[in-house]
Amino acid sequence: MSGREGGKKKPLKAPKKESKELDDDDLAHKAKLKEQQKALADAKAKATQKGPLAQGGIKKSGKK
Repeated sequence: MSGREGGKKKPLKAPKKESKELDDDDLAHKAKLKEQQKALADAKAKATQKGPLAQGGIKKSGKK
């Protein structure tokens, strides 16, 4: 009866994945995804420079 067995067990190590060879289609697909991410990041940076869109705040009625 040992008192130090409780707690979370360490998971077994997963075997290393084999690196597969990339053909022309895979390289083209990766390049396309990289271009899309770059365009998205550029658009995000451009959108944050303009400032907030809604500046109206709370609308007040015409009654006093």
